[in-house]
Amino acid sequence: MDGQFYYSVATTGIYCRPSCPSRTANPKNVSFHESVADAEAAGFRACKRCKPDQPSAELQNAAIVARVCRLIEQAEEIPPLNELAKTVGLSPGYFHRMFKSITGVTPKGYAAAHRAGKVRDELKRSDTVTSAIYDAGFNSSGRFYENSDEMLGMTPTDYRAGGANAEIRFAVGECSLGSILVAKSEKGVCAILLGDDPDMLVRDLQDRFPRARLTGGNAEFENLVARVVGLIEAPRLGLDLPLDVRGTAFQQRVWAALREIPAGTTATYADIARKIGAPTSVRAVAGACAANALAVAIPCHRVVKSDGALSGYRWGVERKRALIDREAAAA
Repeated sequence: MDGQFYYSVATTGIYCRPSCPSRTANPKNVSFHESVADAEAAGFRACKRCKPDQPSAELQNAAIVARVCRLIEQAEEIPPLNELAKTVGLSPGYFHRMFKSITGVTPKGYAAAHRAGKVRDELKRSDTVTSAIYDAGFNSSGRFYENSDEMLGMTPTDYRAGGANAEIRFAVGECSLGSILVAKSEKGVCAILLGDDPDMLVRDLQDRFPRARLTGGNAEFENLVARVVGLIEAPRLGLDLPLDVRGTAFQQRVWAALREIPAGTTATYADIARKIGAPTSVRAVAGACAANALAVAIPCHRVVKSDGALSGYRWGVERKRALIDREAAAA
């Protein structure tokens, strides 16, 4: 509630933020004010501990992190942690924790994600892959190719062609929750989609990989679909298959945390935010859950609201309820 109201204490003559760490005052001596101006007009002075007449610590920290983000984006090389911390006058350890708490990723993770995004943009604009690599800030092609598959999910040439050379096999089947589409790239399962209309699922896959070669699965691929359906019908079995997980650095962290939620249990969005070290990023966690394209394999259905109620699920709240109930019964 910081910034929403302030309180003053008659016996001390000061006013504070709701979050002030000072000792709790006797309620009979406390008055409330809508603004700093109201508190000062009533004759109270600002607390020297919580400094209510200055921007909140949260806003100040956010401004520091935003400043560092701009420095990272403009740097040709990823700056060392010590150098970034020194720039803003903080210790490396405190700065690292603060940055991760606000952004959900470490400074190094943010820098890597920014560079990956820059590479993708340059590959679309540059005449050659080599030009894109150097324009994105890499000093050698060797360093880029060491991480290119993780950054792009395919070779730079294929990405530049819009994924035109990537082959994705898929098949549509039926399960107790309706229609299911399973797709697999060379790296692993890249999509598990649920719905009522098989054609809509295929169109969704086409939208995700507009220039890839989509090929219907063969008899061997049908076995893969059967294993995924088995996961839905009996979640306790798990899915021991390689996944091709594509997302931002923050999304990857959220999805990794989701996979650690045991079957038969649930966690709140706030729980996940705390687990990845970003307690203020609850809304961003919900966004990462909504962006998940691997139903059940990345169990975003196990995340609920703080009061235990079921929130939105991209494949329908009824499916979410069915999955949770099924897993609880099996457990």
